[in-house]
Amino acid sequence: MTEGHYIHVKRENFPEHVAGDCLNHTCTEDSICIPGNCSAVFKGFKDCSEILSTDSSRKGQDGVYVIYIDDTWREVFCDMTTDGGGWTIIQKREDGDVDFYRTWKEYKEGFGNASKNYWIGNQAIHALTKDKNQELRIDFQRHNGEQASAVYTTFYIGDEDSKYTLTVSGYNGTAGDSLSWHNGMRFSTKDQENDIDSSRNCATTFHGAWWYRYCFQSNLNREYAQSAANDPRYATRWHFKRSHEALQKTVMMIRQN
Repeated sequence: MTEGHYIHVKRENFPEHVAGDCLNHTCTEDSICIPGNCSAVFKGFKDCSEILSTDSSRKGQDGVYVIYIDDTWREVFCDMTTDGGGWTIIQKREDGDVDFYRTWKEYKEGFGNASKNYWIGNQAIHALTKDKNQELRIDFQRHNGEQASAVYTTFYIGDEDSKYTLTVSGYNGTAGDSLSWHNGMRFSTKDQENDIDSSRNCATTFHGAWWYRYCFQSNLNREYAQSAANDPRYATRWHFKRSHEALQKTVMMIRQN
């Protein structure tokens, strides 16, 4: 049943791992448990900016929320603090606990843990960006603690038939622009090559999925390094330090313009 902007759904209708972790945890009717905590469920609100615009008390309350995308409940991390908040995290990496060298199907559907390391899923990114213009913010942290960011005023990806073609423009920031070079490129994974490099498969050569051209100036989905190794096989962004220094943390987030 529904009440206002909330939807009350029986626990058995939520993902099995959510229900299983919450059998002994009591939440109010307008929230569900996300391992150890209660999170409000918003009917029809498909991203973090809509949650924040409806409930201003969420400002500064970063964490895992449940949103509704393409008739599917999905756990996402919402940044409710940075630059006013309302950011939906589409990629988050802070250590090597989750393997990002995945198949097309896995990148389509998403994987990982929204509280720590995850890819929200290409189908979800398409659903989030297909109707409303989004800005993209990417935050980076080096292993020495230095931070930087890149913001793009336009960001969206096409559907699966288009191979999730990337459209991105309007850079501003402190990290350098390494993503615009990938504008117009299709997404590639280890089992589906869609780059335009005729001499190699970029996804397998560099051990990661991305919108490759021939091959990349940035790729945040490659192998995680525990140190600041300078090697193009690791998650990196060329224009940050004009090198392929492995990054310690990356966060890709979108918000309605």
